[in-house]
Amino acid sequence: MVKKKMVVKVTANTIPQEIIRDMIYFVRGQKVMLDSDLATLYGVETKQLKRAVKRNLERFPEDFMIELTIEEYESLRCQFGTLKRGKHSKYLPFSFTEQGVAMLSSVLNSDRAIQVNIAIMRTFTQLRQLVSVHKELANQLKKIEKKVGQHDEDINAIIDLLKRLHSEPEKKKQPIGFYPQKKKQK
Repeated sequence: MVKKKMVVKVTANTIPQEIIRDMIYFVRGQKVMLDSDLATLYGVETKQLKRAVKRNLERFPEDFMIELTIEEYESLRCQFGTLKRGKHSKYLPFSFTEQGVAMLSSVLNSDRAIQVNIAIMRTFTQLRQLVSVHKELANQLKKIEKKVGQHDEDINAIIDLLKRLHSEPEKKKQPIGFYPQKKKQK
């Protein structure tokens, strides 16, 4: 996947959710967005966004913002394709959770930041709904698998019983009723 810079006239209704969805990554088990992607959406340079964040660090606790490790950054870089020399930050990027993105609108405090955050929050909400639907479907499939598994066991038991009944030789049947015993000869 090659990462493309885009210029978009931004209002909450004009940013396609697919564009935002493609900018959401999973890092340390959380959905996050990178500072460079957010800067593009907000229409500012990444260093301006980072500067605003650093001036307001008390607003960004660990669960709002994560500075990526070298390994995490390299892993993400592999997803972007080959990066050209001089075109990307030499500093490790910040990644923002949903709450961190919401906090950015108060730090950047512009009409564009507010509109972008509205679109981003809608996308995060949609992703959460998709995840819950997928979990529900997975639970339903597990229930069906259990039922089918139990049916298979029952059917196999019936087949085994039928095979045993079919393969056992017929026993000589004893007549029903009262018959006098024959006298033994001496």
